[in-house]
Amino acid sequence: MTSSDEKYKQRMQRKKEHIDSKIAEANEERGIVILITGNGKGKSTSGFGTVLRCVGHGLKAGVAQYIKGKWDCGERNVLEKLGVKFHVMATGFTWDTQNKELDTKAAQEVWAETKKMLADPDLTLVLLDELTYIARYGYVDTDEIIEALNNRPKMQSVIITGRGCPQALADIADTISEVKDERHAYRAGVKAQIGIDW
Repeated sequence: MTSSDEKYKQRMQRKKEHIDSKIAEANEERGIVILITGNGKGKSTSGFGTVLRCVGHGLKAGVAQYIKGKWDCGERNVLEKLGVKFHVMATGFTWDTQNKELDTKAAQEVWAETKKMLADPDLTLVLLDELTYIARYGYVDTDEIIEALNNRPKMQSVIITGRGCPQALADIADTISEVKDERHAYRAGVKAQIGIDW
């Protein structure tokens, strides 16, 4: 074995020992709240990937989609066939409706279904896609959202996606990942594509 191979082996051994010790320290068992935020592309995609992972392990998941409306959604097309229940805000993008009363009513209807999911111990995972906007715009009171999250079944995990999350909601997240926008094809004039962008 060369000296560089030996150094590599020693470095990897130290890394393994560090990782093993961190794994040993993590012994609390409970569901978590994951916030996927930031101005980059891929927040919902990441959330849906986790829903697919959950279902792939034979566990149950539910999805509430705020803001995006009933437009064609590739993830929904697959996941509904796998038994994942979706509750979708019927009005779609708020900048299209430009009607706060209508948007608030639609958000409240989906929130009523969301609260049922957040109380269902059979659901291992609940994805609240674009919920940050609903809280930020005041369609659903942030304190009410936090209360429902805090009172959910112990082993249920929740993923919240969207930009501009109110600080009080971010404060209860166990994991926060920020998707950064460094470049986007849309700004270069490339049209959104089915199967890639939705």
